Amino acid sequence: MSEGHVLVDAVEETCVLVGIITSTVTDEQAHEYLDELEFLAETAGATAVKRFTQKLPLANPRTFVGTGKLEEIKDYIKEHGIELVIFDDELSPSQLRNIEKELECKILDRNILILDIFASRARTSHAKTQVELAQMQYMLPRLKRLWTHLERQKGGIGLRGPGESQIETDRRIIQTRIALLKEKLKEIDKQMAVQRGNRGQLVRVALVGYTNVGKSTLMNLLSKSEVFAENKLFATLDTTVRKVVIENLPFLLTDTVGFIRKLPHQLVESFKSTLDEVREADLLIHVVDISHPNFEDQLHIVNETLAELDNKDKPMILVFNKIDAYKPDESGSNMTLEELKKTWMNRLPATKCVFISATDKENVEELKETMYSEIKRIFAIRYPFNNFLY
Repeated sequence: MSEGHVLVDAVEETCVLVGIITSTVTDEQAHEYLDELEFLAETAGATAVKRFTQKLPLANPRTFVGTGKLEEIKDYIKEHGIELVIFDDELSPSQLRNIEKELECKILDRNILILDIFASRARTSHAKTQVELAQMQYMLPRLKRLWTHLERQKGGIGLRGPGESQIETDRRIIQTRIALLKEKLKEIDKQMAVQRGNRGQLVRVALVGYTNVGKSTLMNLLSKSEVFAENKLFATLDTTVRKVVIENLPFLLTDTVGFIRKLPHQLVESFKSTLDEVREADLLIHVVDISHPNFEDQLHIVNETLAELDNKDKPMILVFNKIDAYKPDESGSNMTLEELKKTWMNRLPATKCVFISATDKENVEELKETMYSEIKRIFAIRYPFNNFLY
């Protein structure tokens, strides 16, 4: 019954993508959003073969897109034998039912796609529990959709009653499971809080940023460890903490889960203990993929998420990564990298900027020097009596 693993076992599954362009979204932004949705689909194991967009003031409350556009999608998927359609927004339970009834194929929205990726990437008991809780919370209001097969059995006297009672049974089972998972997470959170407390004497530094900007690669470089890293979204789910020493100064470096546009609120809630690593960090290293055409939007999304976590005033080093891949004609800017460095990036208040390539190890020493300076300053404020050591 679980909707969270619909793509895990899929091999080369083809799909079409659907998005709407509202008055607050430009054509360019809509294209960028579908690029990201395609990357999400690819990460989950599906290949997008067609995109459908429609300009609407708001999403159609019944079918997300208009009836004409839905008919166009229906004709295309039937002609090409496609059994998966992915929508770039959260669909309500009624929208899911109505769209499935019209298209007669598997329908996913952005949220369940992200949940599926998280489910396939979770490795530790903690991460698996967090993902399962998010899946259950997402599934609960959509249970009726899972029992639509009963509606197709025409003339079956008495079928509606058992169907309804089965939904209620499933709802109670899921509610009980949610309660158990929350209790389990509370226990895990207590254990992690104790672990963080035991690490309290060292300055804590957290790597944050949009997903797939190179945080894990940078983590490996700075800590000389082997944190899993690849060119896919959400390669890292489980928080990794390593002790790092720059010159004679030890500190703890944490690699955290990447942020993304429209991150499902169920995941934000379930991963609050993971995000506690960000909340309790003394210094944030905000990694940005400067080669990405919309890196400024990604930077803004991360800053908004940090503000929600009450981290907007925390000391931060802004690290513009992947300078080796920066190309003015493809980045959305006509400026060279040197010209870009002279813009707003180096004039941000209370923020230090470093431009690096973690892959090519370019300017990494400059980053280490900047980190050393900031960590030393934090250490001196916290332990003034030990300042002479550093």
